[in-house]
Amino acid sequence: MSTETSPSASRRQALKLGAASAASLLAAPALASTGAAVIEWKMVTSWQKNLPGPGTTAQTICDRIEKMSGGRMRVRLFAAGELVPPLGVFDAVSAGTAQVAHTASFFWQGKMPAAVWFTAIPFGLLPLEHITWIEQGGGQALWDELYAPFGIKPVMAGNTGVQMGGWFRKEINTLDDLAGLKIRMPGLGGEVMRRLGATPVALPPGEIFPALQSGLIDATEFLGPWSDQAMGFQKVAKFYYAPGFHEPNGTGEALFNRNALEGLPEDLKTIVLEACKAENGRSLAESEWMNAGSLESLQKDDGVLLRFYPEDVLDALRRETELVLGELAAKDDLTGRIHASYSKALARLAPWSRVSVQRFLAARDAGKA
Repeated sequence: MSTETSPSASRRQALKLGAASAASLLAAPALASTGAAVIEWKMVTSWQKNLPGPGTTAQTICDRIEKMSGGRMRVRLFAAGELVPPLGVFDAVSAGTAQVAHTASFFWQGKMPAAVWFTAIPFGLLPLEHITWIEQGGGQALWDELYAPFGIKPVMAGNTGVQMGGWFRKEINTLDDLAGLKIRMPGLGGEVMRRLGATPVALPPGEIFPALQSGLIDATEFLGPWSDQAMGFQKVAKFYYAPGFHEPNGTGEALFNRNALEGLPEDLKTIVLEACKAENGRSLAESEWMNAGSLESLQKDDGVLLRFYPEDVLDALRRETELVLGELAAKDDLTGRIHASYSKALARLAPWSRVSVQRFLAARDAGKA
């Protein structure tokens, strides 16, 4: 058989090669054809690397930005302590050491007390209610105003859902059991506990387990069953309490250096913000699914004993919460306006939640153990 190629065959081969080359050019990222440099950012977080819940959310946001931008922008994640301390991420973004952080607003209560409203308030808004306040009730504008002096733009960036009430070495049967209790509980929940006789201890996430194991603390809260199980609390404390009165919502925040964010091309700026927004729904669904499974396995496989705060304890916690919120709201004009806006949202949304969700759950669960 001849090995020579006919003119028509050569033309067909050339057409195929040309089509393949065109396809590869179309598939290549835009930056390859324009010669534009890849924009590279640093994200610092308050979480251990790939911690179920907030840690995986942070990585998902980084991955989504690179994918949505077609490779024009990459965000490298630095877990807690890799670039800055876990509670140093706010200052790092403010100073421009990193362009973005993933964390939670209640960590900044010492810097600006009103920050706690943007994670959770004891006996406050549930996850969907909180998102509604931020997006529809004026919460975002107030959040922007609060962080503006630091050169930071905050946005919601993931949600771990309704939290649990905490892990305890001993049962809580009466208010007297809170006296002298050393508990890791950040935000306003810790202050409320302090007023009832407990001793709140401030610890970043990575230090909680060794503190509980060594007896430095007697109890701790963190997130929900999925994240808590990954932290290993069930190995040293067997009483797991509900409800999470102190954190009915689990909003994580992305902190952007405002100059860095505003310096992006408009399409990349939109991609970055939408990547965070998309994570609010994805992570909440993930947390709900995983929390349900983890709560079951904690009880069946790890011998964890599910308990509920006694009613007299909850009544006392509610009373102290009202006092704490009132005192904080009186501190300055902005804190007062944030509290008023949040309270207005709660007053509007709570009756609807009782009619739509609470009544439905009661009807659905009627007759079930």
